[in-house]
Amino acid sequence: MSCGEPHEKDCSEVLDHLYEYLDREMPEGECADFQVHLDECSPCLEKYGLEQAVKKLVKRCCGHDDVPSDLRSKVMGRIDLIRAGETVPEVSVLEQAKKEQAQREQAAASEEGTGPSGAAGSTDARSRTARAE
Repeated sequence: MSCGEPHEKDCSEVLDHLYEYLDREMPEGECADFQVHLDECSPCLEKYGLEQAVKKLVKRCCGHDDVPSDLRSKVMGRIDLIRAGETVPEVSVLEQAKKEQAQREQAAASEEGTGPSGAAGSTDARSRTARAE
């Protein structure tokens, strides 16, 4: 994308780093250059406005989900591994968390007697008792 006008910062470079600017992850000096470009270039300003609106919409619609603390700690652990240059397990953090949650639920169900030998077993026992009477 380009407006056809010469700029100190090329449109493609601005768009490549747009989310850094939106997320305020860009160094101060570069932010000023970005703002100058956006003030001069209406196509890039339009793209910026669109991406800003999408970001606000996502935050409004998806920003209220509670993240389980164990999932958060696992994700942060993976990030630390990546930053340290260590090998990261091939299983996704989300899949690993789902698997562990299912195991916890299965264990809880077994303890409460609602597992395969629990509820079903007691139903079978009640049926046999009813037939015997």
